[in-house]
Amino acid sequence: MTISYRRIATALPLLLLAPAAHAQSAQSTEALEQATRAGDDVIVTAARAATPAETVAQAVTVLDTATIERRQTVVLADLLRQTPGIAVARTGGVGGVTSVFIRGAESDQTAALIDGVKINDPSAPGGGFNFGELLVGNIARVEVLRGASSVLWGSQAIGGVVNMITRQPTDRLSVNARAEGGSMGTGQAFANVSGRAGAIAASLGGGYYTTDGISSYARGSERDGFRHYGGNASVTATLASNVSLDLRGFYANGRTEFDGFPPPDYTFNDTREYSDAEQWVGYGGVNVALFDGALRNRLGYARTDIARTSYDRDLTPRETYRSQGQNYRVEYQGVADLGAVARATFGAEREISRLYTRGYGSTDRGRARLFSVYGQLALTPLAGVTATGGVRHDDHDRFGGATVGAASLAWTPNDGATLLRGSWSQGFKAPTLFQLNGSTGNPNLRPERSEGWDAGVTQRALDGTLEASATWFRRVSRDLINTRACSPAVDGPICDTRPFGIYDNVARTRAQGLEVALTLRPVEALTVVAAYTYLDGENRSPGASFGLPLLRRPRDSTTVNADYRWPFGLSTGVTLTAVGDSYDVGQVRLDGYVLADLRAALPLTDKVELYARLENAFDQRYVVAVDYGNPGRAAYGGVRLRY
Repeated sequence: MTISYRRIATALPLLLLAPAAHAQSAQSTEALEQATRAGDDVIVTAARAATPAETVAQAVTVLDTATIERRQTVVLADLLRQTPGIAVARTGGVGGVTSVFIRGAESDQTAALIDGVKINDPSAPGGGFNFGELLVGNIARVEVLRGASSVLWGSQAIGGVVNMITRQPTDRLSVNARAEGGSMGTGQAFANVSGRAGAIAASLGGGYYTTDGISSYARGSERDGFRHYGGNASVTATLASNVSLDLRGFYANGRTEFDGFPPPDYTFNDTREYSDAEQWVGYGGVNVALFDGALRNRLGYARTDIARTSYDRDLTPRETYRSQGQNYRVEYQGVADLGAVARATFGAEREISRLYTRGYGSTDRGRARLFSVYGQLALTPLAGVTATGGVRHDDHDRFGGATVGAASLAWTPNDGATLLRGSWSQGFKAPTLFQLNGSTGNPNLRPERSEGWDAGVTQRALDGTLEASATWFRRVSRDLINTRACSPAVDGPICDTRPFGIYDNVARTRAQGLEVALTLRPVEALTVVAAYTYLDGENRSPGASFGLPLLRRPRDSTTVNADYRWPFGLSTGVTLTAVGDSYDVGQVRLDGYVLADLRAALPLTDKVELYARLENAFDQRYVVAVDYGNPGRAAYGGVRLRY
């Protein structure tokens, strides 16, 4: 076997590109619509069903449509970094590989959902979701659930869950569209139309984004651009008063340019490399309500196909890496109201995943089957008290079984004005197909596991014009999967085909800290939203890394958003982001930084609005990943249509 070290180096960035590709654990359209209409008073992610916020014991942040539009954010990860408990690291400009760390957990331990459908790439090494290519587009609501949530959401939900809800079907015709342009040759256009015709309601959307970008390599001169287009669809058909059908689709096609490791020294530098990714996600489900709605059943099927290919224009042939992943899933979920004091959520899931990869001088294939059952019971023994407990068991045809549990308590003595909450939860993450079968694969891997606790309080005062919350959390994780040298004495003849090492359950971590959030509306025209996170994250793996801080996760981070609407209709706002020091690979210290973004919007009519923003207004130079660049000052302007 001939190994090209340059091909290995140039394929490394693509291995981290994990666009949305794996569908599971959907939710009914009715629940998503209810949450969108109710604002932050209803949560759909915590219990996989619409639930009053004062009964949810886990820490949740809701970003509604008004907030998303007001902040004018383009990339979803930039919106997430403004919420408590989240750190974001992007390699280069828009489209670069982006990691989202919740409470210090690995980025691969964040479960990402679109319309309640869990997404990941079965062919990606860590199985994580790359938030770098996910644009806000037609997303109308985001729920961020912090803390392990594996009982209901399964593998990967160790750090938490990010649920992105697109614009849902409406009864009346509704059109939302926008177009903008600006610095670095950037342009985008998105549109969504929804409405109802008889028993069928639908929402259809699409968009396009392009930018010349910046150099991924911080000291480079060659720009690395990004191009993306896609569409989303949601259709619901009412077949009877208690029966409905949900159909959903998601398509994305993107090209990301990046820098690599050219000869002769194979160190990071400007290269003419790029990757193409195409993905399809489809879901169909039937919802049946029985006993006057006391028992709500959903049976669904999801299929995902994704193809990713990396190229180098200076090589012959140009292709350096290719991967294909498929996922097929059947699931049942039931929600039963057991009188006025209890609700049960239960279900079963059957999943088959496949992968194919070609690169690193080898070709790899893998397949896995997973069967899961889960149940959760929420009790309200006293007014204002909600106690929740649940358990889940997964049976994997490669590593065997995994069982996790969770319990929580929420108490409001005054109809939601004060909420006291606490929770305990276990999480797990199954080994990925690449970790089991790839060029460094190990068929004897076990699941990654975690155990966590949190306690918090939320207080509303001054007739709802003030809301403050504080949450303490702690999580310990074990059996984390990393690579190590392959030892013939320990691992046997498998080392003959593992020259670059082997995956193993060798790592441990501990993360604890404090999340603080504040929302203040002293007058109707002014809204101030602030978030602060203190994170003490530590590597607990035996050896030289013991006691070192977790990489790319700052100890302190603060965000303040202030928006004011002037009497003549103009809206102005500012986002201030202060991030403390952090560490990267090799324990390189990264200095903290402060960013300021400015924005304004002016309605011309009740249907047309002009808007503009200035990002990184003071042209701050900063680093979130060693040797990777970040955009300087940039200005954008656009128009928004609502009908």
